[in-house]
Amino acid sequence: MVNHQIIDDRHATLSIEDLAALRENLHEQRLFRQEQLQQLSAAAASRADALRAPQASSQIEVRVKLAASARMVLADVEAALERMDQGRYGTCDLCRRPIAHARLMIVPQARYCARCQQVREAGR
Repeated sequence: MVNHQIIDDRHATLSIEDLAALRENLHEQRLFRQEQLQQLSAAAASRADALRAPQASSQIEVRVKLAASARMVLADVEAALERMDQGRYGTCDLCRRPIAHARLMIVPQARYCARCQQVREAGR
């Protein structure tokens, strides 16, 4: 019998199938963010004439913020895929405990368990 259990904690277990689905989700997110960055870049280049419009600076500011957010998520997604390749996926970067299955299903690029994430956010 093959053991499909990869990561186990009191909250959940990630099976081979779970990992495959999470990897697919991460690949889809990577593609989406890459396309988003390309579209934002193309929009900025094609609207050079629009700089004269009164709302142009606010539109540029929104695009800059969207692009920064997309780059940040893309970096997190790529880091998660790298952790998968290295066999470290699903382990909290701080406490080294397993990240709950439910958390990974919602935020597959999560690098911290919920407790450590709360501690990090409280420290900001």
